[in-house]
Formats: sequence, C-alpha cells, structure tokens
Amino acid sequence: MHEFIKKIFGRHSQAARTISLDAVPAWTDEREKKARAILHAETEEPIRTIRNTAAGLQLIVNGIAGAEHDPALHPKLKSIAKNSLPLFVKAMHATLAKELPEDPEEFYTAAVECVKGCLNSSRGQGRYLQAVFPEEMKDVRTGIDAMGREINTLTGHLAKYRREMQDIAAVRLTYATVRDLKTDFTTSAEKDRRISQRISEIAHRLEAIETEETALAGDDRQAVVAAKKQELSAIVRARDEVARSYSAHSMTASHVFRKAEKIAARQHHTTETALLDRAMDLLSSHEIPDGSQLSEVLSAACPIAERMIASGDIILKNKEERTIFSDIPRFCSTIRETCLELATREEEVRHTGNALATDPLLMKIGSLAREKAHLNTMLEKERLAKQDIEDWRAKTREKIPALTEELRKKMESMEENVQIQINDQMPS
Repeated sequence: MHEFIKKIFGRHSQAARTISLDAVPAWTDEREKKARAILHAETEEPIRTIRNTAAGLQLIVNGIAGAEHDPALHPKLKSIAKNSLPLFVKAMHATLAKELPEDPEEFYTAAVECVKGCLNSSRGQGRYLQAVFPEEMKDVRTGIDAMGREINTLTGHLAKYRREMQDIAAVRLTYATVRDLKTDFTTSAEKDRRISQRISEIAHRLEAIETEETALAGDDRQAVVAAKKQELSAIVRARDEVARSYSAHSMTASHVFRKAEKIAARQHHTTETALLDRAMDLLSSHEIPDGSQLSEVLSAACPIAERMIASGDIILKNKEERTIFSDIPRFCSTIRETCLELATREEEVRHTGNALATDPLLMKIGSLAREKAHLNTMLEKERLAKQDIEDWRAKTREKIPALTEELRKKMESMEENVQIQINDQMPS
C-alpha cells in the first residue's frame, strides 16, 4: 500500500514542475484521479474485511436458525428462544441481505446502515438468545465489533479524500472565476472602444448642428419669420380679447340660468328646465357654438329667467347681470356677433399659425433642435455606460491578481513539488 501511494504522488526528491493557468483544469482532473485511486487502494482491505465479516455473520445466523435447542435448557428460556429466534433471524437476514456497493463512498454509507441494523437486532431480540446460544451470540457481537472497527478506518480515509475533493473544487471555482474575469476584461475593452466611437460620432454631429444653428440664426429669412411671429402675436391678442368678452357674457348668463333651472326643476316645469339646460350647455361648451343657434336658444331661455326675475324668485346680484337681462334682444344679438367674431379670429390664428409652423426655416430649426435634444440624451447614456465599464475594469484589474495569487497558494498547498506560473499582466 505504501509503495502504491508513493507511486501515485511521487517522491519528494522529484524536481518541481511548473504549470500554466491553462493547464489548471488538467491538473485538477489528474489530482482527482489520483485521489480516487488512493481512496480505492486505502479502502480495499477494510472493505474486503467488512464483506467477509458480513458473510460470516450470515453463516452464524443461518446456523442459529437451524440449531436444535439444548434439552437441558429451562422451559422458560426455551419459550423465550422460540419466540425471539424467528424475529432475530428475520431482522438479521433483512440487514445482511442488503447490497454493499463497489464505490467506496456508497459502500461506506451502506456498511454503516448494516452495522446499525445488526446492532439493533443484537440488542433487541438477540439479547434473549444469549442464554440459549451463548457462543453463537458472542460471535455475532465479535463480528459486529470487527465491522465497526473497519468502518472507523474507512471514516478516516473518506474524510481525507473528501478534504482533497473540497480543495480541488475550490481550485476549480477560483480558476473558473479568473478565466471568466480575464475573458470579460478582454471583451469589455472592445465594448469600451465601441462606446467611445459612438460618443465621438455623437459629439461631432452635435458640433455640426451648432454650426448649422449659428448659420440659420443669421439667415436673411429670419426677418420674414419675425414678422410672421409678430403678426401671429397680434392676431392671438385680438382673439383673446374677443374670447374674454364672450366668456364674461356667457358666465354671467349661465350663473342666472343655473338659478332659474333649479327653480324650474322644483316647480316641475320640464320644458323650461330643458331649455335652460340647453342654454347652459352651449354657453359652457369648450367649442365655439354656432352664433345663430346660440341666439335662438338664448331667445327661448332668457324670457324664462326674466319672468323669475320679475316675480322676485331670482335676485340679480351685479351690474353685469342687470345689463344682460334688462335688454334681452340686445344681449342675444351681441353674443351672436361675439361668437361669429371669435370663430373668425380662431380661424385667423389657425391659418397664420400653420403658415408659421410650415415655414422652411422654422421647420429646419425645429428639426435640428429635436435632433440635438435626442443626441444629448444618447450622449448622456453612452457616457454613463462608458463610466460603468471603466469602473468595472478598474476593479477587475485589481481583483484578478488577488485571485490568481489565491489560486497559486491553494494549488501549491495541495502539491509540494508544483509551481504555478500565471501571467498576471492585464490586457490594455
């Protein structure tokens, strides 16, 4: 056995060998193969002893099962033996009949269970048979003890083997980490190059846009655009003035109509309620109502409110309300004209605004502004991505040498005559 192990691991006087990082997987495979061979060699004899002992126990149990009882034995003991023997034999047969695998680790687990089963049988029904079969039961105990001693021997060999396998697994994990980090580090350089190229392209395009915007700012057409903007501003102011006038009239009338609608509803005048609702809907609409239609609806609704004002059901609160309902025909005519003028002003704003929006110079300026905003957003994202890669590469540049040193120490602690040569130079 000693010579076999020395043959596997080699003598200390052997010259140290040097392996590279790429050779680590082969080294771990070799190391695992050697550890497995040593385990088989060291456990061969204990395993053989356990198998032979188990077979011997089986013969003893078979002998007990077929033995005749001592006629001089006390009847009470005979009765106990008669009751306990079948149970003992059955339990021992069940335990010893279980297969003991060839693999040392699997064998160890099965052998431990076998010894436990034999002990339970011996301490259980077997204790009643000691007076009937003293020699046989003594042999049973001796066999169980022998198996237990060999299992203890296996325990030591397996513990050493498992420690070796744990060390090998740790080397493999560290190696895989170093290999993956080196691969990712190389890949990240290309990724960083592509990002830098995109940043440069975006920056050049932004410079070109700045140049175009500067040129457009001095374009002779700017005076025409400025005039159009002034024209649109004047039209918008006029439209807003008309809109304010219409809003003031409509809000004042709606306030009075709302009071009248509540009164008509309480009095169950459904027709009047409907007319007042219709008037309020048109006055509060977000769209400009048809002037003639609005005048017609107001001509029907105003007399209802006027009657309630005259009866004292509605009290006018301010000058604006009194002005409207003191001359209803004039109010209807005024709001109709205001509606028509407001519609005209809205059309002027739309037409002039469209003309300005479709001006070639402004369209070009707007297009450049949108492209510039989009490119600035892209540029920010690319810069953040580049910073993330640079941070990762800086951390990895420090991490890989530490991991390679850890790998070197692990391997050299496992094999005395080995030197690990790992290139720690990081790619640019």
